[in-house]
Amino acid sequence: MSIDDLDARILTTFTDDPQVGVLGAARAIGVARGTVQARLDRMQQRGVVRTFAPQVDPAAVGYPVTAFITLEIRQGRGHDPVVAHLSAIPEVLEAHTITGTGDLMIRVVARDNADLQRVIDKVVDDGHVLRASTVIALARQIAYRTLPLVQAAAEGSAQRGRQG
Repeated sequence: MSIDDLDARILTTFTDDPQVGVLGAARAIGVARGTVQARLDRMQQRGVVRTFAPQVDPAAVGYPVTAFITLEIRQGRGHDPVVAHLSAIPEVLEAHTITGTGDLMIRVVARDNADLQRVIDKVVDDGHVLRASTVIALARQIAYRTLPLVQAAAEGSAQRGRQG
């Protein structure tokens, strides 16, 4: 799926002001409301836009400690049993299958370091988890972001269009 300049402008508008609404975005960009709505619908159908839900800051709701845990899991049963176990732990924000010495990388949050120990204990309290290695994030230098990627994709699409 390619992102063109108009898609990038729409996504930028909603990223800069999530409450702008379709009509407000259309006015800000200078296109018809129906165009913005059709583009948003298409991007949702293709999975480019996953959600319009608010992004909650864990620190603002009492979980200021972030840590990344690499898990080595018992081979033979796959990731499903461990992922099911991790899904039941609210402090586990995401999990990724990885290459290297570990099998899964998870991001967790906690109220403080003692609470982090409780979270780690819950994570490893599964017979499929063989080993865990934890690193604590001291400070976030770049927050999760996708807008620069969207803008780069739109530029790449425009360049391919000029070359083709």
